[in-house]
Amino acid sequence: MIRSIAFFFFSFTFLALSAQELNPVKWTFEAEPISQNEYMLIYTASIDKGWNVYSQYIEEGGPVPTSIWYDTEGVVENIGEAAEEGHKKEVMDPIFEMNVIKFLDDKDFIIKQKVKVLDASQKLKGYLTYMTCDDERCLPPTDVDFEFDFGQGKSSVPTQSAISAPAQSMATTVSPKTILSREGPVTWSMEVKKNSNSEVADYDLVFTADIDEGWTVYSQEVEEGGPVPTSFWYENVDVVELIGPATESGKSKEGIDPVFDVKVKKYLAAEPFVLTQPIKVKNEKAELIGYLTYMTCDDSKCLPPTDVEFKVNLQNGKIISANSEEVLQNAAADISGNVIDQTRQGLRDTYQEPIADCGDEVQNSQSPLWMFIFGFLGGLLALLTPCVFPMIPLTVSFFTKDSKKKGWQNAAIYSLSIIVIYVTIGLLITMLFGAEALNRLSTNWIANTAFFVIFIFFAFSFFGFYEIQLPSSWANRSDKMADKGGLVGIFFMAFTLALVSFSCTGPIIGTAIVQAATNQIGPFIVMLGFAIALALPFGLFAAFPAWLNSLPRSGGWMTNVKVILGFLELALAFKFLSVADMTNNWGFLRYEVFMGVWVLVAIAMALYGFGFIKFPHDSPIKKLSPRRWAFSLGSVALAVYLATGFVYKPETNSYNSLPLLSGVAPPSTYNYFLPEPTIDAELKSQYPSLGKCANNIDCFKDYYEGLAYAKKVNKPLLIDMTGYGCVNCRRTEEHIWVDDRVRNMLSDDFVLTSLYVDDDKKLEEILISKPRNKKMRNVGNKWADFQIVNFEQNSQPLYIMVTPDEEVIAAPRGYKEGLNDYIDFLDCGLSSFKSLSSTQM
Repeated sequence: MIRSIAFFFFSFTFLALSAQELNPVKWTFEAEPISQNEYMLIYTASIDKGWNVYSQYIEEGGPVPTSIWYDTEGVVENIGEAAEEGHKKEVMDPIFEMNVIKFLDDKDFIIKQKVKVLDASQKLKGYLTYMTCDDERCLPPTDVDFEFDFGQGKSSVPTQSAISAPAQSMATTVSPKTILSREGPVTWSMEVKKNSNSEVADYDLVFTADIDEGWTVYSQEVEEGGPVPTSFWYENVDVVELIGPATESGKSKEGIDPVFDVKVKKYLAAEPFVLTQPIKVKNEKAELIGYLTYMTCDDSKCLPPTDVEFKVNLQNGKIISANSEEVLQNAAADISGNVIDQTRQGLRDTYQEPIADCGDEVQNSQSPLWMFIFGFLGGLLALLTPCVFPMIPLTVSFFTKDSKKKGWQNAAIYSLSIIVIYVTIGLLITMLFGAEALNRLSTNWIANTAFFVIFIFFAFSFFGFYEIQLPSSWANRSDKMADKGGLVGIFFMAFTLALVSFSCTGPIIGTAIVQAATNQIGPFIVMLGFAIALALPFGLFAAFPAWLNSLPRSGGWMTNVKVILGFLELALAFKFLSVADMTNNWGFLRYEVFMGVWVLVAIAMALYGFGFIKFPHDSPIKKLSPRRWAFSLGSVALAVYLATGFVYKPETNSYNSLPLLSGVAPPSTYNYFLPEPTIDAELKSQYPSLGKCANNIDCFKDYYEGLAYAKKVNKPLLIDMTGYGCVNCRRTEEHIWVDDRVRNMLSDDFVLTSLYVDDDKKLEEILISKPRNKKMRNVGNKWADFQIVNFEQNSQPLYIMVTPDEEVIAAPRGYKEGLNDYIDFLDCGLSSFKSLSSTQM
C-alpha cells in the first residue's frame, strides 16, 4: 500500500512539473581585471540538483559541448585555451560510444578565459551555448547572452580590497520591501538598504526567502556534482561594482548529501534565508537589471530551478517588480529580429484534452496477470523434472497413511508452506534490489551479459554435465526439523523439498525472475504463480488419492524434459547477449548470426530426439517412442520455420521477421548483408527535410513539411520531439523502435516527424519567438520553441500523435520503458484515427 501511494505521489508530481518549462542551469558572468589591458572572463553555471552540463572539450559525434561565441569582433583577443573548474566526471557514454566530460551539480561549473582587450571603447557582446541533462531527459541546447564593458575607453582595475572582501553592511536607510515571487513553497522579497559608508558601498541589495515548512533552499556554496546552488545574474553589471560575493544568513544545515554524495549547505524553513550583496554605483542614471536563480527541495522531491527577476533604480533605490508592465515592455524593446509565432491553435486546444480517450485500460504482456501465468507455467515445468515429480506420490502417500481428513489437511498445510516459501523469496528479491534497479536490468549491458553467462550455466546443468546444488547441510538441518511433526514439521518438509529440488527448479526460477524483473512487483507475482503450480498437485492428489494411478511412471522421460529445458535456456541466453550487443553498439550479434544460432539449436534438438546426440544422464535408445518421434519431427518443423526468417522481403528491403521471435531477436534491419535503404528521390525533391532517422525509418525533420505530406497521404503524424544528445531518446529508438512491429507502424501507418531540439544548424536570420520573446539562432532553438509554445514543456523525448488537421489524438507519451506499452500507445492512436476518418467520410 505504501509503495502504491508513493508511486502515485511521485507520478503526480512529475506530471505536474513536466508541464512547466525547465531551466535547471543559471549562468553568471564576470570580468576580473588582471592588468591594465588583460582580463579574466569568468562564466559560472549554477546547476540544479540531479542535472549536469557538458564540457567544452567533447569529441565530434557526441553530445553538444559548451561553447562561447563573440558577436562583436575586434574587442578582445583570447590568450590560451579556456580553463574549466568544478566537479568534473569523465565517463564512457554507452549511446555515443565515446568518453564524454560533464560537470555535476554539487559545485559551480566555472569557465575562465584570459583575454587581451584590443578596443576598450566597445562592449564585448556574445552568447554561450550549453546542453544539460539529468538521468531521464536532456534539454535542447540553450543560448545565454552576455555583455562585458571594459571601461568605456579605458580599463579600470579595482583595488585588491574591493575585489577580495565583501563590505560590512552599515545600512541606515531602508527602502520598502517588495515581493518578487510567490511561486511554490518559497516566497522571495527584496529591499535595498542605503549604506552609510559610501566609501565602501552605496547600497546593500537584500534578498529574503520565506520557505514553507518541510522545504529547503540550497546555498551559493554547493560542491560541484551536487544540487543547483542559489546564484545571481546581472544583465548590465557594468552599471555597478559588486563588492565581494553575496553574504548569507539564516538557519542552515551542512552535510554530505546521500543522493549526490557531496557536501551541501541548505537553508531550512525555521528562519528566513537572507542574501546580501553590497554594490557600488557607477552610473546613477541607470537601472540594475538581473535575476536570482534558486532550487528548492523537500524530503521526497525537488522542484525545477526557478528564476526570480528584479530591477532597481540606482538613483533612489526604488525596486521595480520584474513582472511589472514596464519591465516587460522594456525587455521586448531590447530584442530585435524577425518575429514569428509558432503557436498552432489546434495543437494547443487538443493537447490537454485529446480527441480520443484510449490506452489506459489496455493489457500487455508485462501486466501482473501475464507475469502470474508465466510463473505458473514455470511451476508446471518444474513438476516434470526428476527432482520434483517422484516426490509427488511419496509425499501424498505419507499424508494419506492416516485418516483421509487429516491427510488432506496436512497436504493443504504442506502446499501453503510451499507457496509461503517461494513468495517470500520473491519479496526478498524485490526489497533487496528495489524497483529502480530491477527496471534497469532490461537494458543494462553488464546485467544482460551476466544473464547470458548464467543461462549458459543453467543449460549445461540441465544437459547433465553438473548439478547446481545448495549446501547439503541446509537440507540435513531442514530434514531434522521436519521429523518433529506438527505444523513446524510440515513446513520444514516443504522447505526440504525446495532445497533438494533446487538443481531442477533453480534455473527455471532464475529464468522467470529475470523476465519479470523490469516490473516493480514482478518477482513477487512470478514466484506466486510458480509456487501455486508447484503446490497444487500435492493438495489435489491428497484430496483425491485415486488420481495417483493416472500419473505416468518415473523414468528416462524426466531426463528428456531437463535436456529440452537446457536447449531452451541455451537459445534464450543469446537473447540477453543480443540486448547487450545493441545497447553498446558492439555489432557482432546481428540478425543473421542470432537467427543462425536459433536454427542450430532447433536442429540440435531434433538430432537429440532422434538419438544422434547424447548427454551424460541419457540411457541407450533401443527404439524411438511415439512421443520422441513427435518431439523430433516438431523440432525439425521449428528449424524450418526459423529458417524462413532469412527470406528477403524486397518491399521493405529486410528479412522476414518472425512473429514468434518478436521482441526476442534483434530487428531485421540490424544485419550484415542487406544494403542500406535509400530515400525516394522524387519525394526528397518535394520535401527537402525528408531523410533517414533511427533504424533507417523515413522521417521528416521539419514539422511543416511533415504536416503537408500527412495531408497528402491522409495519415496521422507521430511528432518525435528529440535531440541528438538525448540519452532516453536513443534508449527508446534502440530498445523499442527496433522491434519490427513498431518499425512497421512508424514506416507504414504514420508520418514520422522527428524535430531535433539540439540541431545547431544556423538559421538564415535570427528569429524572435513572439509568445516567449526569446531569440532563436539555430534550427534546434526553433523546434524547442515549437514544443514549448504548443505542448507547454521542454523535455525530451516526447511523442505526440496528431491528425492532418492538427488535432492531438491521444495523450502524449514521454520516456517510459516497455515495448508492449509503446505498441499499445501506437495502436490506440491509429485505431482512433481510423474511426475518426470513417465518421467524417
